[in-house]
Amino acid sequence: MDVFDASGHEQVVFCQDRETGLKAIIGIYSTALGPALGGTRFYPYESESDALADVLKLSRGMAYKNALAGLDLGGGKAVIWGDPARLKSEALLRAYGRFVESLNGRYYTACDVGTYVQDMDVVARETRYATGRSVEHGGAGDSSVLTAWGVFQGMRAAAEHTWGTPSLRGRTVGVAGLGKVGRYLCGHLLDDGATVVATDVSEAARTWARTTHPQITLVPDTTALITSDIDVYAPCALGGALNDDTVPVLRARVVTGAANNQLAHPGVSKLLEDRGILYTPDYLVNAGGVIQVADEIQGFNFERAKLRATGIFETTGRILQLAGDEGVPPAIAADRLAERRMAEVGRLRSIYLG
Repeated sequence: MDVFDASGHEQVVFCQDRETGLKAIIGIYSTALGPALGGTRFYPYESESDALADVLKLSRGMAYKNALAGLDLGGGKAVIWGDPARLKSEALLRAYGRFVESLNGRYYTACDVGTYVQDMDVVARETRYATGRSVEHGGAGDSSVLTAWGVFQGMRAAAEHTWGTPSLRGRTVGVAGLGKVGRYLCGHLLDDGATVVATDVSEAARTWARTTHPQITLVPDTTALITSDIDVYAPCALGGALNDDTVPVLRARVVTGAANNQLAHPGVSKLLEDRGILYTPDYLVNAGGVIQVADEIQGFNFERAKLRATGIFETTGRILQLAGDEGVPPAIAADRLAERRMAEVGRLRSIYLG
């Protein structure tokens, strides 16, 4: 694969420390709006090419997510290739932190799949450019709090666009995945008066639902969820939830969820449109988490970060309006808005300040 032509990235850095077993790739897609921000994924990829393909896709997505969130930050992502259960150690994380530091602020890292706030505390011992840290170490803590809040705001905007009211009261929402984000989202939905149907592969997650919110109706699997009588589908687990098999049987009129990369391929956006299903792009509505960790850079203030995450409601409404005006799916309208901001604001860097 010709990385330069295929991806358009500014910089791709391969990092290795033999003693700790660290093999990492840092992808910086764009710094047009500011230093790149994106999490570090620790995952046992089948091959180096799989790891590279993932970091290129994820870092590009972060550029669009940060642009739509109104952040003065570009898009980046990192992957550590390996099994975290076997390889993760203080030495490896600190070695990785030194590579992040070597970029001198072009890239800020944070948590992602396989890394946690405690890991970022360790990484931060070697770099000034780690966010998503624990409260005890001056960070924001669990970013799923504002991720769920932002998804809820996007869902409210989709409800207003579809049914004329920014509320889920009287609607049935199907939540696939009761991890940290899914759990917080269920709480917001129930508080708003929605009926919640949910599923999760974890028995512990299902037990949580039964004991914490017994009013949640649990179904055996995602197939049962999407074919049930729901108004909104909220994928909050793995990517690729919307594909050639699931879209034709989906009963919901709206899809708004926290999972990344929900569309199995770009053509799924047209399948949804053909069926009259409104899809709010995942990188738009799940930006509350990156808003939260970005706020750490200037010294975390929860109320300030929550206010910005609440703005996802307005941004989602704007994109849905733009999609209607231009006759394109919301995913394309969101891409255009992000690209416009990167181009217009990024151009200001050409003004010499001395």
